[in-house]
Amino acid sequence: MKEHYKIGQIVPSSNVTMETEIPAMLKARESILPQRFSFHSSRMRMKSVTEKELIKMDAESDRCAYELSDARVDVIGYACLVAIMSMGRGYHRESEQRLAKCTQLNEASTPIVTSAGALIEGLTALKAKRVALLSPYMKPLAETVVAYIEHEGFCVTDWHTLEIPNNLEVAAQDPNNLKKHAANLNFENIDVLIVSACVQMPSLAVIETMENELNIPVISAAVCTAYCMLKALNLETRVPNAGALLSGDY
Repeated sequence: MKEHYKIGQIVPSSNVTMETEIPAMLKARESILPQRFSFHSSRMRMKSVTEKELIKMDAESDRCAYELSDARVDVIGYACLVAIMSMGRGYHRESEQRLAKCTQLNEASTPIVTSAGALIEGLTALKAKRVALLSPYMKPLAETVVAYIEHEGFCVTDWHTLEIPNNLEVAAQDPNNLKKHAANLNFENIDVLIVSACVQMPSLAVIETMENELNIPVISAAVCTAYCMLKALNLETRVPNAGALLSGDY
């Protein structure tokens, strides 16, 4: 087994959270397991979280896949959930296949993870049926995300969105306030709480605490992305203080 892995991320130009939370999780993993990680990004232009900007941004993802495969990274994560979900139901599969094809054409075949697909895979691993979620999006985009998740076979029993259009403002949110926002949700009979259905809205600091308080699995798009990256690398899915999904049991 390799000892060093290069983690690639395709990142919106205004995203700063995934280059914080993914390294934080994998560096925490280094404290308990032998593998080591480095982190490498390519950016797509996007400032405001609107459907028009998201579509334009997604068109740049092929270039990013080529750039990251130039660096021979070991896995590539597409770090924008709503961009994928706004492109049509099930689009994460099309995106993953197309970006994988880019790396193959570049003679550097690389596993592809999208944060949208990772969220679905995380929910599936946890055997979730009924979920509640928090998001930062404007209401129409939040409704798109809810519909996308439900199309994948899950029941979103309740959701709350902060309606923040500026992507940098999303990143500036205090994760400790997620507990207050979660008070808007009905937790009755849910299997999983998605505390941040957005890779830009920070949540890692409260995942474990909220999970212990609610006594149900608590996940985020970032946690699910880390989980799927580790799976793609055939590594143990164990990260300390990142919730049930990254306990190593799944």
